[in-house]
Amino acid sequence: MTAAGFTPPPLVWETLGGIREVADRFPGGSIDLTIGTPVDPPPPAVADALARSGTERGYPPSVGTVAFRRAAAEWMARRLGASVPVDQVAATIGSKELVAGVPHWLKLRTPARDTVLYPAVSYPSYAMGAQLAGCRAVPVPVRGDGTLDLEAVADDDGERALCLWVNSPANPTGALDDLAAAAAWGRARGVPVLSDECYAELTWGGPARTILEHGAEGLLAVHSLSKRSNLAGLRVGFYAGDADLVAYLAQVRKHAGFMVAGPVQAAAVVALADDAHTDEQRARYLARIDRVVGALVAAGLDARRPGGSFYLWVPAPGGDGGGLTRWFAEAAGTLVTPGAAYGPDGTGFVRLALVQPDDRVDAVVARLADAGTPIPIPG
Repeated sequence: MTAAGFTPPPLVWETLGGIREVADRFPGGSIDLTIGTPVDPPPPAVADALARSGTERGYPPSVGTVAFRRAAAEWMARRLGASVPVDQVAATIGSKELVAGVPHWLKLRTPARDTVLYPAVSYPSYAMGAQLAGCRAVPVPVRGDGTLDLEAVADDDGERALCLWVNSPANPTGALDDLAAAAAWGRARGVPVLSDECYAELTWGGPARTILEHGAEGLLAVHSLSKRSNLAGLRVGFYAGDADLVAYLAQVRKHAGFMVAGPVQAAAVVALADDAHTDEQRARYLARIDRVVGALVAAGLDARRPGGSFYLWVPAPGGDGGGLTRWFAEAAGTLVTPGAAYGPDGTGFVRLALVQPDDRVDAVVARLADAGTPIPIPG
């Protein structure tokens, strides 16, 4: 039976098909820089806490244990300089499920509004979350420096907005947004501002930032342990901010059965209390970024260190992101993500996720040194 309604689109990595086959034929096989999945080990103490917490018998609180929420609040104060009460913090099963689900829950709360605003070049789940909720997904133009051009939002879209998403450091561009401006824009219009900050501790252009530095009213910060602690497989994160909004979402999510497993919360407490492993991981990522940037520049590409994250957002010669994607596969056996996956404004770029181990990153650098220049790009 053929469904007449919504058909879920494939993820971009499921559409690389022939390009993946080309890269796989390269001597030594392909090197995949498409998905930002951490590969480095988490701290041993985290694995020990996961195995020995003794919390697997009972149901965990949906909002998160007091210990987990306290650890998250203390981490925000220590690393981001934001003071958030424990009762204004709640657990998530990673961050993506919240990103995809929150428009639906906000629509239930404010039925008269139907629009999700999100960066025009961004993580696809912001727009998909709107679509899954039956809402309008309206992209906000992004300036040349990667910041949101909030003055470009039409008055009607602002009046209909359920929320505004900001992402800093940004995926895919690595740009650092003006979080103070976003907070002020949302408050002036009564629009909740949801700040995806899962790369906050991978900020290179200055100190780590959070929107909650500017207060909590009308604001939510969303965080994950996937990147800072190499714990993507545990699916644990949290949101924090506006007291009424946190309480509302926590109660809705309780009814919907969202719960982070007890042992996972216990492991997260240990990870959030340990800054040393994150500082070591920061150093690994920055070294990888700088090595690959140097190799890309030597190959004739306009690459540079991002403001944050472990992604490189590389302009394609002639604006042909698809052609540059093919060049990487053919000339260097390397899979990268075409920028069009992050919105039409990303068409002239590719994204590299530098999460491979050091030996594979070294292999990418060596392959690029042998690849020559991507100009002209093969058609």
